[in-house]
Amino acid sequence: MSTTDAYYIPHKATWPVIGTVGLVTMLAGFANYLNGSSIGPTLMVAGLVIFIIMLTGWFTLQATESESGMYSTQVGISYRMGMMWFIFSEIMFFGVFFGTLYYTRYLSVPWLGGEGTGAATKELLWPTFEATWPTNGPKGLGLDASGARVFGAELEPMGAWGLPFLNTLILLTSGVSVTWAHHGLLAKNRDQLIKGLIATVALGFLFVSFQAYEYHEAYTEMGLTLGSGIYGSTFFMLTGFHGLHVCIGAIILSVVLFRSWKGHFKPENHFAFEAAAWYWHFVDVVWLGLFIFVYLM
Repeated sequence: MSTTDAYYIPHKATWPVIGTVGLVTMLAGFANYLNGSSIGPTLMVAGLVIFIIMLTGWFTLQATESESGMYSTQVGISYRMGMMWFIFSEIMFFGVFFGTLYYTRYLSVPWLGGEGTGAATKELLWPTFEATWPTNGPKGLGLDASGARVFGAELEPMGAWGLPFLNTLILLTSGVSVTWAHHGLLAKNRDQLIKGLIATVALGFLFVSFQAYEYHEAYTEMGLTLGSGIYGSTFFMLTGFHGLHVCIGAIILSVVLFRSWKGHFKPENHFAFEAAAWYWHFVDVVWLGLFIFVYLM
């Protein structure tokens, strides 16, 4: 049991090690898959299973410790500081990709097109290059209707006012629903808490489903792939990693929903809910940046 002076230290913290094994196994499987090895998919699935087992075990342990009163105020402060630094690291992570997009679009492409001091370089490296965005890479490498690689192909940029705009509305609505659920928790309104979380989780997975459909359309109908020059690579890196974060956030909120249904959270002790809500709002803000800088501009 915790006191105001004692600080609880977990014993036998094996779950981080197991999680690391799962992630490394998935990475090894993905690397083998990219290199054409038949063992790649098997390793990826095995790593994913290990990682899911780790999440289940670690979340269960944390919930048990919290509900049994083993965490003091100092532990709560440590959790909050840890979550703040984690979100900060995520901001830096996405900042790198936003910086790459900015550098490519507003500095590198105009320079290759002959602006500023790039005139001599343009004549030397690529005399026929035109500084237009989106660019499809050297010689317009792309795919034809049959899916074969061709040179000189034109890609179709992803529009903003179809699924991307719908997904923006979905994420903004989910931010409202998770805040509504939080107010229900603070007001000891369990019905509002659970309904708000159900809506948030459903909207999160709906967002991921629509993005999967968008990717399928991009690959099969628009010739937009990871190999479609710098536009394709930055588009899929930014939206893909964000989609992964949405999926992770929805899973975390699903765990919070289950714990709420079990009656775990109280107005004075609900950091797990707060952490999930912080993460979800972060995901919302990143998407707004993506929608503006990737789809609109």
